[in-house]
Amino acid sequence: MLRLGLTGGIGSGKSTVARIFEELGVPVFYADKAARGLLESDAGLREKIIANFGPDTYKGNTPDRARIAQIVFSDPVKLSLLNSLTHPATIRAADEWMQRQTYPYTIKEAALMFESDAWKFVDKVIGVAAPETLRIQRVMQRDQVTFEDVQKRILRQLNEEEKMKRCDFILHNDEQSLLLPQVLSLHERLLALAATTKP
Repeated sequence: MLRLGLTGGIGSGKSTVARIFEELGVPVFYADKAARGLLESDAGLREKIIANFGPDTYKGNTPDRARIAQIVFSDPVKLSLLNSLTHPATIRAADEWMQRQTYPYTIKEAALMFESDAWKFVDKVIGVAAPETLRIQRVMQRDQVTFEDVQKRILRQLNEEEKMKRCDFILHNDEQSLLLPQVLSLHERLLALAATTKP
């Protein structure tokens, strides 16, 4: 089975692309959603979070996401520490999930594909590209946040140009090129590629 990563900067539209692939029948693993679930279901991860960030980060077995965010987003070192705890657990969960799939290829959608080293566990990476001004506008409208808030989030991610250089395929979601035909064309290429890489 061919394993694909799907990434892009905040506001690029990678979730939209992921949903299109799902409509085509492709299994998609959402890393951010899985990470949130693991904060609740993975007892070992829960213990590490409490040990490193304090007992007030959980209420019973339920993570206090607002408290965790308050701690890590004001301190780059603590954010890096949180990522070092959650990323390996998420990568393991994705690997186990992919092994259970039967479709010719699977996709793991992750904003921090390169930052977390998750790219090392997939065969190819799809990048979703969009101009920064458009990405900022989308996130401001979607999340009801300020221009400055979005810029701070962008600075926590790998530079967009560098990110796209590392991708094997690029989809342009710039409101100039139609997105659906690009995804359909890539879908056919991936099916063909999966057929030639079967053991």
